[in-house]
Amino acid sequence: MAPPHVVDEQVRRRIVVEDEIKSKKQFERNYVPMDFTIKEIRDAIPAHLFIRDTTKSILHVVKDLVTIAIVFYCATFIETLPSLALRVPAWITYWIIQGTVMVGPWILAHECGHGAFSDSKTINTIFGWVLHSALLVPYQAWAMSHSKHHKGTGSMTKDVVFIPATRSYKGLPALEKPAVEEEVSEQEHHHHEESIFAETPIYTLGALLFVLTFGWPLYLIVNFSGHEAPHWVNHFQTVAPLYEPHQRKNIFYSNCGIVAMGSILTYLSMVFSPLTVFMYYGIPYLGVNAWIVCITYLQHTDPKVPHFRDNEWNFQRGAACTIDRSFGTIVNHLHHHIGDSHQCHHMFSQMPFYNAVEATKYLKAKLGKYYIFDDTPIAKALYRNWRECKFVEDEGDVVFYKH
Repeated sequence: MAPPHVVDEQVRRRIVVEDEIKSKKQFERNYVPMDFTIKEIRDAIPAHLFIRDTTKSILHVVKDLVTIAIVFYCATFIETLPSLALRVPAWITYWIIQGTVMVGPWILAHECGHGAFSDSKTINTIFGWVLHSALLVPYQAWAMSHSKHHKGTGSMTKDVVFIPATRSYKGLPALEKPAVEEEVSEQEHHHHEESIFAETPIYTLGALLFVLTFGWPLYLIVNFSGHEAPHWVNHFQTVAPLYEPHQRKNIFYSNCGIVAMGSILTYLSMVFSPLTVFMYYGIPYLGVNAWIVCITYLQHTDPKVPHFRDNEWNFQRGAACTIDRSFGTIVNHLHHHIGDSHQCHHMFSQMPFYNAVEATKYLKAKLGKYYIFDDTPIAKALYRNWRECKFVEDEGDVVFYKH
């Protein structure tokens, strides 16, 4: 028999969980979709915050590149350290810092794709193509698919990424049990065993590690986590269903950028060695990918965020159903506040990123209860959302994640 204090703690935890479930169900039952028009929301934000300053944007690029260069320069001294016990933690520190810093140019290239970097389309294209190609991102190809995501955010039918699976797609039993209980089939029993395993912490952590490491390149190559399509979808095919015929030349330009960067990395590997390139560039590159998956997953996946079917969806409702969260003062700054001003970004993607934090204050005041900010620690939010955001119901115009 467990000691009394252990039993009391177990009872307390069960009560807390039951209260959370009741609160979530009540919130879902009482949820009323937002009725603001996009014009009403825009009018609540001062006009000067929409003005783009090309010089200011370029200075952000310079700042990011200088920071990357400084971190890289410091790393060149790691191999001079006298012992492995010093070199290993030094390399790990470099990978973490450089992987975090390199997200900055990634975000700036993303801003170029939205036209938020400059009033000049040419400047947006040049900076976006160079910065994203340097990080092995097909600039034009991804910018076009990302634009579709913005136009359909929160929609069960129009979005192209982070679309919840339905109960039937998961092969789960219907919501209502039949009046007559039937014997559990071998297939259902096997599914139940798999479900139990999928709930274990080690499985959850392993799945998260896999997605953080490989999720981004898999999305680009095989449309991992993207919308269903009749055949293979990727960001490198000029005939991919993501794109229209008139956009094919842009896919070619994107591919040229990837080939150019691949050639540079190959040349550097021949000059310095593949291991050297992997240590200085490859592992930080994986870190960038992990950050991008983490940030975007948490922006669009949460138990309290609804998704809409066509009868209830509109652009502003979908944009409002994204989540702001702080990654800490330093990371927020290095990532150009993409995490803590994302709802504003989805409402007005051409607003300069350096004005989004101030604009968020006005947005929050206007939206009231429809402004979503989650202060759950990042690691805890990742773990919780991965376990709790499994599917939505097949029926209903407004649906919430369940597990």
